[in-house]
Amino acid sequence: MEYVLLGIAIFFEILASSLLHTSKGFTQLWPSLGCIVFYSICFFAFSKALLKIDLGIAYATWSAVGIIATTIIGVLIFDQKLTMIGGFSILLIIVGCLLLNLYGSPR
Repeated sequence: MEYVLLGIAIFFEILASSLLHTSKGFTQLWPSLGCIVFYSICFFAFSKALLKIDLGIAYATWSAVGIIATTIIGVLIFDQKLTMIGGFSILLIIVGCLLLNLYGSPR
């Protein structure tokens, strides 16, 4: 259940981050309100996930998936560019997160 909560937190963080971009510095009402609501849901679900998942593991997973997803959204939806070094950096984030999840916490 804790990983479902982490997934919910990640999902709403990605939505909130995308709306943060479209809020144009909180000058647009609906994207701004959506951003606040989605971040609230995100942090609530994340706090519940932390009851069972180590902070370092959960935060690394949350931030890594968020970085990767928002980068893809930026490229596909907001027409932002990604360099070869940027793509390689995303790959390093994935590898680092996988290693941390597999070996970062003593069992």
